[in-house]
Amino acid sequence: MSDIQSFSNRLGKNIKHYLKWARRNGIEAWRMYDRDIPQFPFAVDVYGEQIHLQEYDTGWKMAPEEYEVWLAEVVEAVAFVTGFPATHIHLKRRERQKGTQQYEKTGKAGEDFIVHENGCKFWVNLEKYLDTGLFLDHRNTRKKVGEIAQGKRFLNLFSYTGSFTVYAATSGAASSETVDLSNTYLDWARRNFELNGIDETRHQIIRADVFQYLQAGIREGKRFDLIVMDPPSFSNSKKMLDILDIQRDHVRLVDDAMKLLVPEGILYFSNNLRSFKLDDALTERYQVKDISAQSVPEDFRNKKIHQCWEIRRR
Repeated sequence: MSDIQSFSNRLGKNIKHYLKWARRNGIEAWRMYDRDIPQFPFAVDVYGEQIHLQEYDTGWKMAPEEYEVWLAEVVEAVAFVTGFPATHIHLKRRERQKGTQQYEKTGKAGEDFIVHENGCKFWVNLEKYLDTGLFLDHRNTRKKVGEIAQGKRFLNLFSYTGSFTVYAATSGAASSETVDLSNTYLDWARRNFELNGIDETRHQIIRADVFQYLQAGIREGKRFDLIVMDPPSFSNSKKMLDILDIQRDHVRLVDDAMKLLVPEGILYFSNNLRSFKLDDALTERYQVKDISAQSVPEDFRNKKIHQCWEIRRR
């Protein structure tokens, strides 16, 4: 492929800069390398004293023996630069994902451990699933939610492991509802709540299809001051009544969420579909501000990892 030295040099340069930045900001989980060099298509994420090393599928063809040697060199370079033992480096090959694949088990057990971020604590696992339990690219939006949540009624849709709610609840949100269809991730959210001392009588965890939850919430007259909605690009989960296609379905989702929002409330809507285009109908109906440039953290070289909008009533 390419000389491993260029990869090592870039890792060294990045860690020197970002390690100080992370410590200064109280962040234990951050991206050290983000496919900086095309010949080394990896994301290298630091989680405390562990490394999550993801290889992205580029479609390159290599002889199996050559590939294994190259991969071993990459792991060795990461170990050398970080000073972490190879046993602390968790390698995953990231193929192009379809449906709910990002949430599927890898077949490994892995070990749950805790990382700190801006005063909040989260359980993560670098082996068990393709994803770790904490999406690092949403760190800025989590912090923003924490800054404005005090006294507010908060709703977290497609909540995954509940990290947005942890920020809201620990920052003094009056109440919250955390909604997802996966028992696995809602159990994970519950453990995150316990870890942060969150009172579940005021901060409810709800297993529901978001489409159905929104319809029921409209009928019941539910009202929230602050809503976060970060849906997957696509889902064909058997638990859902229908297939979720975020490009096709986002207008309906946003419209229904806005019906639950008080007049002065805010909806943060994001997704990570590279080709996504926000429907013009939404910008006509609501005050829509694209905050993607501010929401992608500085440790992400890929500034298109997600798009994020702040949506208010007109």
